[in-house]
Amino acid sequence: MINLISDTVTKPTPGMLQAMLQAEVGDDVFGQDPTVNALEAKAATMFGKEAALFCPSGTMTNQIAIKVHTQPLDEVICDEYSHIYQYEVGGYAFNSGIGVNLIKGTNGKITAEQVAAAIKPVYDWLPISKLVVLENTCNKGGGSFYTLDEIRPIQQVCQERGLALHLDGARIFNALVETGESTRAVGEVFDSISICLSKGLGAPVGSLLIGSKVFIRQARRVRKAMGGGMRQAGFLAAAGIYALDHQVSRLKEDNDRAKRLGEVLSRQPYVDNVRPVQSNIVIFDLKAPWTAESYLAHLAERGIRITQRRGR
Repeated sequence: MINLISDTVTKPTPGMLQAMLQAEVGDDVFGQDPTVNALEAKAATMFGKEAALFCPSGTMTNQIAIKVHTQPLDEVICDEYSHIYQYEVGGYAFNSGIGVNLIKGTNGKITAEQVAAAIKPVYDWLPISKLVVLENTCNKGGGSFYTLDEIRPIQQVCQERGLALHLDGARIFNALVETGESTRAVGEVFDSISICLSKGLGAPVGSLLIGSKVFIRQARRVRKAMGGGMRQAGFLAAAGIYALDHQVSRLKEDNDRAKRLGEVLSRQPYVDNVRPVQSNIVIFDLKAPWTAESYLAHLAERGIRITQRRGR
């Protein structure tokens, strides 16, 4: 079976499994798991930040960041395709009591001019614009990515208007292997960063939230309140360390294969269009009489799994 549903269906390599078996562990709730501590220090150093926090999922790291950066009755500004809006069950409202101010960007990407125009004036009857979230790469945008030259003007707007800037960097390394930009340069333009270890990097579980010491100290308390405190999590953290040490460069292989797949699909008579393939995500539309259901069944009979995109 060839499973192309998501880059989350990866499994640990033999080397990763060996690293997990050999991990030294403790109790992470007490800050006493040496492997978790090593992973957090490694990630913080990579992005030039002071501290990091290991969490079970990218949804949790994003939701913690939103909670720490905002107060009830604030709002977050993001593209309409953003993961925090599309795929996190309205957690911004449930966890933080805030609103969302959606921007219609291009393939999930927004501009500094759009951000500036979206910031609300301060009136009693309006939420306070407090946080901007960028997703890099953008899942629903077809794996589109920002370059640093596109992010810096947004950072400037946020600094001038007193807003925090968070990166949902679930697939940030897929972007960086294309742009050649450094993790430290990314760290310089964001107040907080979320990265995922369990997608193309191949770890079985885990994401990291990265920021200042003060920010991460608050984030640890929110993680505990959300039920994210873990005990001997070093077995999972060891997989994350292995992933960062050995798997990042291989994401270029994923991106290149996705582009080749997009090229082949674009030549098929049953394909109406293929969205621009910029990293490791391929989105295409079918021509009648094919439907998503019939095409998925057709591929499944031949040992290939893909998934249908739903919603706007």
